[in-house]
Amino acid sequence: MSATPKSFFTRKDLLGTRELSPEEITHVLDTAESFREISRREIKKVPTLRGRTVINLFFEPSTRTRTSFEIAAKRLSADTINVSAQTSSVTKGETLLDTARSLEAMSPDLIVLRHSSAGAAHQLARTVRAGVINAGDGAHEHPTQALLDALTIRERKGRITNLRVAIIGDVLHSRVARSNIHLLTKLGANVVLAGPGTMLPEAFGELVKDNLRVEKSVDAAVEGADVLMILRVQRERQTNAFLPSMREYAVHYGLRLEHLKRAAPDAIVMHPGPINRGVEISSEVADSASSLILDQVANGLAVRMAVLYLLTGGTHLAAIDASAATNPAKKNSDKEVHSEA
Repeated sequence: MSATPKSFFTRKDLLGTRELSPEEITHVLDTAESFREISRREIKKVPTLRGRTVINLFFEPSTRTRTSFEIAAKRLSADTINVSAQTSSVTKGETLLDTARSLEAMSPDLIVLRHSSAGAAHQLARTVRAGVINAGDGAHEHPTQALLDALTIRERKGRITNLRVAIIGDVLHSRVARSNIHLLTKLGANVVLAGPGTMLPEAFGELVKDNLRVEKSVDAAVEGADVLMILRVQRERQTNAFLPSMREYAVHYGLRLEHLKRAAPDAIVMHPGPINRGVEISSEVADSASSLILDQVANGLAVRMAVLYLLTGGTHLAAIDASAATNPAKKNSDKEVHSEA
């Protein structure tokens, strides 16, 4: 019997894409590819994380990310607990760290954290023994979103290296943009940023490298682009007037059908959601054949299953029901687990 392959991902936490190596990123994506098969089964559940506990600790509103993590954990048979700011003792004045210490006393294996403060996930990871997954910290990073974006691009294009990726919109306030910039450039993509000058500060110059540059107009950014990644205007993070009006933003920076004509013939359109239709993207583009917005949602589930699996010590999916779809005995085992859950 051959030995189980060693994992390229041996971290306790997933806090951002900036610290990940290309090998680690590729390993997560390859693992997520295997987990996609589970969602196509009649019984969408495996016992992989049975006996493990995952706490979703969300201090900001979320639909896609929170639901995705919850479903991912449940499909792996983990026990899942959801805690929001509205239902936690934070409303009574308790600090994040005190909340985390209280939760850790219950011996969770992983804590998925979304917080409005940049660096909150890093601080939590230094404090608790449980693994920490950053589900978005302020305007800093959102690593699983970048990973699912990369999986979506690789699925459609077959590669990431040498693709031209245009990231357009509110880059200043976007944790999605930061995580994608780090990840995509590490995998060899050529990234172009565009947006209002007030949303592309000089401080972003520290990220600029050979395969990353800034354009002043959407037309220049989308020219020949293979991937158009549109960002949401994050008004909840804006304390100053960064734009004269949303209407003016839509006119100058909203993606419309005419922009697709400048891109590569087989260009794809992506958006992390939720969409502000008619502002950063038109309905015609969002609902077009080029749009992979719903594919991103589906791939988010596979990526989060992979991250939960890897952070709890998983190494290679060859040992995890790879043949279950065609193995009647395994299907019966899955049904037993499902009925017990």
